[in-house]
Amino acid sequence: MLASITPLGERARGHRWICTTTMFICAAMIGGAVIGAALGTLGVLALGDLGIRWRLGLVAMVLAAGLVWELTAPRLPGPRRQVNERWLDDYRRWVYASGFGTQLGAGITTIVVSSAVYAVWAAALASASPWAGALIGAVAGSLRGATVLAAARTASPQQLIDFHSRMRLVYRPARGLLLAGQLALVGAAVAIVVS
Repeated sequence: MLASITPLGERARGHRWICTTTMFICAAMIGGAVIGAALGTLGVLALGDLGIRWRLGLVAMVLAAGLVWELTAPRLPGPRRQVNERWLDDYRRWVYASGFGTQLGAGITTIVVSSAVYAVWAAALASASPWAGALIGAVAGSLRGATVLAAARTASPQQLIDFHSRMRLVYRPARGLLLAGQLALVGAAVAIVVS
């Protein structure tokens, strides 16, 4: 995804990167909000009678299960597909920017690289509110969409190669920080539930 929408690629297609990126991030926010609202609505129906501690406990369990899964299993469950890069050549900019963004923002329609994605959707469900679920989804989708900003200085083929090298270097430290953050959230949620 990060290599698909870069200043270099957009310039080659005759587009302004900032416009494409803005459409992409907005679509990711909308995709996340729609999934979040749907899960929040489902939460009203399925979890509405449960107190906040029970619902928070559910989120803590999903976070903990995700940590265990990531540390012990070869890969996370979910689709094994990425967005269709042929869209870049076959469709107008607004179609591929909004299509890619919506899929990324939804979180579970492309390769799931972190169990935190499932924890976000568990939080939207546990909110037991369409509005809170939409907000949770919108924030998560926006953050996922904003990852395209990492390629903002990729204006030449060599810079694209260097960018990919940097991404490989930061993968393990970034994953470690994410897992540590999840562990901290599990601890905080458990502390609230048992207090």
